[in-house]
Amino acid sequence: MPEFVIVLAVNAVVILGLFVLAWAICVAQRDVTPVDSLWGLGMGVVAISTFLQTGGGTSRRMILTGLCVAWAVRLGGYMLWRWRDHGPDGRYVRMLDRAKAERGWGYGYAAFRLVFMLQMPLLWLVCLPVQLGQIPDQPADLGALGIAGVVLAVFGLIFESLSDWQLVRFKKDPANAGQVMDRGLWRYTRHPNYFGDACVWWGLWLVAAETTLGLFAVIGPLYLVYTLTRWSGMPTVEGRMRRRKPAYEDYMRRTSAFFPWPPKPPEAA
Repeated sequence: MPEFVIVLAVNAVVILGLFVLAWAICVAQRDVTPVDSLWGLGMGVVAISTFLQTGGGTSRRMILTGLCVAWAVRLGGYMLWRWRDHGPDGRYVRMLDRAKAERGWGYGYAAFRLVFMLQMPLLWLVCLPVQLGQIPDQPADLGALGIAGVVLAVFGLIFESLSDWQLVRFKKDPANAGQVMDRGLWRYTRHPNYFGDACVWWGLWLVAAETTLGLFAVIGPLYLVYTLTRWSGMPTVEGRMRRRKPAYEDYMRRTSAFFPWPPKPPEAA
């Protein structure tokens, strides 16, 4: 059996184990919000699992694993902090209440089917670059494409970290209650955190793409961008913001949706 099949299969089992354990903990406390932190932390675990299975040792494997773990700890830690600071996510609360009222599903079954079971394969898919990119032994060191990938991934990590920090500071100031965040990086894109996230995973793919097997991992960042821009990311956030804050419509007219770009002047909005 090809090595890549074994590695991917083992990682699928690792992800399943992580999610089953997290599901049991979340059901016991009747709050599935921590699953959001598992999205990041789980990818870090997958990167380490692949590193151990392939024997590590090469620069490419160490860089892919190190960058992924740094991203995972940053995002996972932030999501855990946000959960502890904000409490249960209302989206999950409404989803599970509706499943009980309309379908008669118990909390545990609804949580696993609607939340955990959906995210498991998506996590495995998105983190293909750090899986397939580590399997080949050669080339062991980075070339120009890999170096460009490292630069892009580090840039993305800094960009999304700074945007989250700016948003937290904005929300913590009582004077900003009810206002739209349009400062800092949020002045140039409505979703700087998503843009930074995409940069990280395209950067990791560039590192992986210096191997033939890693080229096929392009489905990971492609699907991530689709998710962020067309499915559960921007559409969900913007729909909620438009309902809650009338000024968000104007913000949308003058601010780039995804790629950073100077905002339109008020008269051109």
